[in-house]
Amino acid sequence: MKQHIYLASPHMSEEGYEKFFIKEAFDTNWIAPLGENVTEFEREMEEKLGAGAAVALSAGTAAIHMALKAIGVGEGDLVFCQSLTFSASANPITYVNAKPVFIDSDEETWNMSPSALQKAFEKYEKLGKLPKAVIVVHLYGICAKIEPIAQICKKYRVPLIEDAAESLGTTYKGKYTGTFGDYGIISFNGNKIITSSGGGMLLINTEDAKERAREVLFLATQAREAQRWYQHAQIGYNYRMSNVVAGIGRGQLKVLDQRVEQKRAIYEYYRKHIGDLKGLSMMPQSREAYSNCWLSAIQLDDGCRVGPFDIMDALLADDVESRPIWKPLHLQPVFADCDFVTEKEGLHMVDERIGADNSAAGTIFLRGVCMPSDTKMTERDLERVCGVVRKLWKM
Repeated sequence: MKQHIYLASPHMSEEGYEKFFIKEAFDTNWIAPLGENVTEFEREMEEKLGAGAAVALSAGTAAIHMALKAIGVGEGDLVFCQSLTFSASANPITYVNAKPVFIDSDEETWNMSPSALQKAFEKYEKLGKLPKAVIVVHLYGICAKIEPIAQICKKYRVPLIEDAAESLGTTYKGKYTGTFGDYGIISFNGNKIITSSGGGMLLINTEDAKERAREVLFLATQAREAQRWYQHAQIGYNYRMSNVVAGIGRGQLKVLDQRVEQKRAIYEYYRKHIGDLKGLSMMPQSREAYSNCWLSAIQLDDGCRVGPFDIMDALLADDVESRPIWKPLHLQPVFADCDFVTEKEGLHMVDERIGADNSAAGTIFLRGVCMPSDTKMTERDLERVCGVVRKLWKM
């Protein structure tokens, strides 16, 4: 029986760092929120990434929520958000009763198009309603065109939130993603490059980062006032990371660089062994960025006789996990009444079955496949995956 190959799954350190920190939490009886692991995990992340402040939370989604609250986004406000991403990037916008405006991607990075972002600013400036924040995503570890995006936000004096949930370890000109914007988001979900079994981190890069961090900590711990009794003047949230979870995260952080190299090696293997197939191309890489290659994704040309579902079905038959590219949020039923800004002319639906249009984001979704990128895969596993794919071109 062939062994199941995962898309991406937790990979604990061979050295057992995670067990050491978890044991320490149990030995000191600090298993609830707060404790040395939480404090040290935040400090170590600040030091590793060069962030002004870091706050360990229960999820990356909670971190986005807290970033929006820290900025002051509220009812009736607009937030410009990348369309080609997981729904968790935009869901918190609705938590604060604001409304997303989705921005198309560019083909060079698959991420937010600076020209579409500029178009959106010009459109809403004329309407007299600029956004309160912009959320850009570094999809699959691919760095967005962060410099022009940050410059546009600075021009309009709108805070930038980087959703770096998938890009921990990715750098642009030697600087880590998540530290270019006013706020950065990291996820430690089970499928991420390092995991704490769950959890996330909010990076704060404002001039008053430490003060903002204290405000976030207050909100994330039920907004309890400094009284002997339980007093609350505003609504708070139960978002703090537990000391046990933080212990796993501390152990995982020690092998982050190793995991980045393993992910990049997987990408390179696919590039060498299936990248030559006619009509198939690998996800983009920038010369100025060093991607963590969290997931290795491929694109199939419009005229390619092999389609994305042909590949996914063939892999599934061989007990191998793969996934479609994220379906753009402007095509999701839950966001059907939200605006979408694109540079594409003549926008129309091209695949009613899956609901894909001819926008840049819609085209990437329509033609893309996320290949198995589990760091525990052996060379034999990779050979098996590539063999399944290459066989389709011989049929």
